[in-house]
Amino acid sequence: MQVTGNLSKMHTQATTPVSYSLVLNDSAILLNPALGHTLSLEFTGQINCIHCGRKTSKSFDQGYCYPCFTRLAQCDTCVVKPELCHYAQGTCREPAWGEQHCMQPHYVYLANSSGVKVGITRHTQIPTRWIDQGATQALPILKVPTRHISGLIENTLAQHISDKTQWQKMLKAEAEKVDLHLKRDELLTLVQEDIDNLGLEGIEYIATDSIDLIYPIQHYPTKVTALNLDKTPQISGTLRGIKGQYLLLDTGVLNIRKFGGYQVKLSCDALE
Repeated sequence: MQVTGNLSKMHTQATTPVSYSLVLNDSAILLNPALGHTLSLEFTGQINCIHCGRKTSKSFDQGYCYPCFTRLAQCDTCVVKPELCHYAQGTCREPAWGEQHCMQPHYVYLANSSGVKVGITRHTQIPTRWIDQGATQALPILKVPTRHISGLIENTLAQHISDKTQWQKMLKAEAEKVDLHLKRDELLTLVQEDIDNLGLEGIEYIATDSIDLIYPIQHYPTKVTALNLDKTPQISGTLRGIKGQYLLLDTGVLNIRKFGGYQVKLSCDALE
């Protein structure tokens, strides 16, 4: 197979193992059959904004042109720091977008990727969010009515547990299995008073089973070398695995999401 198009975040399905599709423009190419085969991605030098499609010499925030980066609500600081959400103040860049994405039920969860962490996600992004982080276990612990509330609670929990994934560690091995229910109970005991003091409404405590995720990996790398299409436009190697939004090649690892909007030529004899 040889096909040219602009990269987008890989599509995933929570199968066993997880199914990954590389998205090039309107084509979604199932990558799992490429495991153990040589795969090549060649950057043509063209970048198109993943929102408006215009050509841009530089990508911002994983795929946007500068005008979109400064204008769109999805590029605002509060997207990565939801506790700073200012929708209620009437200053959201795009109120309609805020209604659809932020003023919706969110879950606070525990996930095990490079170790146990706390995170938040919109109700429609389960389990996609966990797959994108390379989590092998995940457990929703709270359901709340808005993104802002979830961010406030995440910050409270982050005083006792990490809210970050160590991506290099995540790509080197599968995280050691943890009893997430026990960890949940320990954390909520620690922060219950702090959460109560926030005076938030609509918090629902979740009692559910944890989710296990298995990734299509033949070999984990002993050393994680990040590949970069800006520095090395021609990237080729044997595909050893896929985890998070990373391709694990025998020549290094490539974060597909980082290069959103980049036009590439994909070559792989194992793909149709």
